[in-house]
Amino acid sequence: MKDSGEDPVHWTRQKEQSSGYWHLKFLLILYRIFPLIVLRILAFPVGFFYFLVSKKARSESRRFLKKAAPFAKDPKTAKKCLSVLGPLRHIISFSLSLVERLQSWGGRLSFSSIHFHDDDVGKLVETLDKGQGVFLLTSHLGNMELLRALVNYNRTNISREVPVTAILNMKVSENFNRLLKELNPESTLDVIGADGIGPDTAVLLEEKLGLGHMVTIAGDRTSAGNSERNILFPFLGEEAPFQSGVFYLATLMKAPVFFIFALRRGNLSIRPEYDIHVHTAGASLAETRKERTKQSLELARSFVTHLESYCKETPFQWYNFYDFWSKGA
Repeated sequence: MKDSGEDPVHWTRQKEQSSGYWHLKFLLILYRIFPLIVLRILAFPVGFFYFLVSKKARSESRRFLKKAAPFAKDPKTAKKCLSVLGPLRHIISFSLSLVERLQSWGGRLSFSSIHFHDDDVGKLVETLDKGQGVFLLTSHLGNMELLRALVNYNRTNISREVPVTAILNMKVSENFNRLLKELNPESTLDVIGADGIGPDTAVLLEEKLGLGHMVTIAGDRTSAGNSERNILFPFLGEEAPFQSGVFYLATLMKAPVFFIFALRRGNLSIRPEYDIHVHTAGASLAETRKERTKQSLELARSFVTHLESYCKETPFQWYNFYDFWSKGA
């Protein structure tokens, strides 16, 4: 799969081209000037421009789509993945997702466009409504900001405001966090850097969960400095690395754990609808390190299974623009 002819570079060491500050800053300026429908239309030429100027984005998109095509559930989707214009479709889909992030945190996302399903969303709402905290495992498939924003704006029939703590890679997410503060200075989002997690952080997170907060972290990113802590699972036909620490942290919290996937209906829809899928992963009952290690592996395996299933449905909404399968990146 090294068809790009480039050495693999870990995602934290890339220059954040796919979500660069000026790309987002430009969208924010447009967001403040134009109606949302105009902004979504403008996302197409913005994505096309980025497609033209970013060789890295094109090559990584092509790499992934070629990998995903044989597993796509819809034959038409598989054909689009292998099309010459597949990377363009992929990058425009990403451009649209940035607009959705601005909508979410700016409070301009219509709740009527969100569709929940007959899964574990009721259990999630019930848990939060009781004042309990939850640990959410998200991904870079779809728009992981969607549910956080809805809860932050008290629009999910929960009778209380739910503070949100997001664990992010601060170096890569710095630009987007700057824009979030410009967009919504009163946001209750609390950000903790993933690279600085230690015993003190774990205690802090446990305290937040005890106070009924929501803690979120993406389960589909690996650690740059601790590759030996990555664990391999079959993913779209080949073993891919996932960071064991994310799932071990979840078992430490002794709080209900949920998987969240928020996907757009129609990859390039101008007036999109969204599906939010919620799956419970239970709560940690492990007492010893050995038990927690075993439970974290089971948790990781379950997460990867769900991630792969939804990725087969919507490969153009996968926004990891790097060689995800590289063990040596």
